[in-house]
Amino acid sequence: MLALALGGFGIGTTEFVTMGLLPDISRAFEISEPTAGHAVSAYALGVVVGAPLIAALCARVARKKLLIVLMVAFTVGNIATVLAPTFGTLVLARFVSGLPHGAYFGVASLAAATLAPVGQRAKAVAAVMLGLSVANVIGVPGATWLGQHFGWRDAYVVVAVIGLATVAALWRYVPALTSMKITNPMTELGALRRPQVLLTLAVGAIGFGGMFAVYTYIATTMTDVAGMSIGAVPIVLALFGLGMIVGNIGGGILADRGVDRSIFVAMIAMVVILAGFVLAAHNPVTAAIGAFLVGASGAALAPGLQTRLMDVAADAQTLAAALNHAALNIANAAGAWLGGLVIAAGLGYTAPAMVGALLAVAGVLLFTLTVFLQRRPASS
Repeated sequence: MLALALGGFGIGTTEFVTMGLLPDISRAFEISEPTAGHAVSAYALGVVVGAPLIAALCARVARKKLLIVLMVAFTVGNIATVLAPTFGTLVLARFVSGLPHGAYFGVASLAAATLAPVGQRAKAVAAVMLGLSVANVIGVPGATWLGQHFGWRDAYVVVAVIGLATVAALWRYVPALTSMKITNPMTELGALRRPQVLLTLAVGAIGFGGMFAVYTYIATTMTDVAGMSIGAVPIVLALFGLGMIVGNIGGGILADRGVDRSIFVAMIAMVVILAGFVLAAHNPVTAAIGAFLVGASGAALAPGLQTRLMDVAADAQTLAAALNHAALNIANAAGAWLGGLVIAAGLGYTAPAMVGALLAVAGVLLFTLTVFLQRRPASS
């Protein structure tokens, strides 16, 4: 579990550290901050493209071997980020870095669920996702501080080192996973014919966007709106990460007691918290508390969505589990893009939070429809 979570730690660090370094990247390449946000969207789009392709095309590959190959590819992508000479090549490198993301989390989540005791699948999935949450407490603030003081490229050097350490840990400590079912591409692609899979993915893609709309521009929000110093930004990122840890653990516990209920609770909490952040962002104390709560509500949603997809996917669980992270990164890309639009329109750095609240409302409505459609045949 620790070896699997270490991969999540590296992935979480590289996914979120870019957001804290957007001002530095924009200055380095002499571009606007919303334009620099395209690096965030590029990584997210890499996840969206890579998750279904890798999960389907590698369906016959032994799971431990696949996990190791994915982390090697992840490390190569981050080394390319360090060496990128122009913003265009940086965007390409971020896209490549994102390709293994969804497939890694999908296979790792299934491995954890396979190894877990009966009745504790969601907690096991949450344990793997915990690496991503811990990244936001240690990896992201640490790499952000490093990037701010020694150059943004150094942050990705740290990520590449974590990737190499994960490869070694997977090789040494993860069992052969022979009990995991090996399928084939056509079986996995069958997930795309299941309405409940598609609807659940859409819930994540829409409802999760609010967290990313806020987090993408968190550095400037804290300095320009809340009035914090740039040195306080890593502390806020750490608080966001602590929120993710609390939300991740709580979401796993809730999901083991009732998957659909846990999703409803997390999404309604997101609506309230994101709307409240519009006002909270104007004070350094309430802004910091708001960042913690935004992270908690977002992370609480992930275990429930991941477990629900495994439940409704039948024999196509690998693709469905991987697609969950593709959906969440569609939310990442959409949130960053929509947040950039309202900022560029002159509505200020609190506007992304209101956009996020509206996205969360849309997610609640869509999930209500999803549950209704699933239960309708049984009640007719």
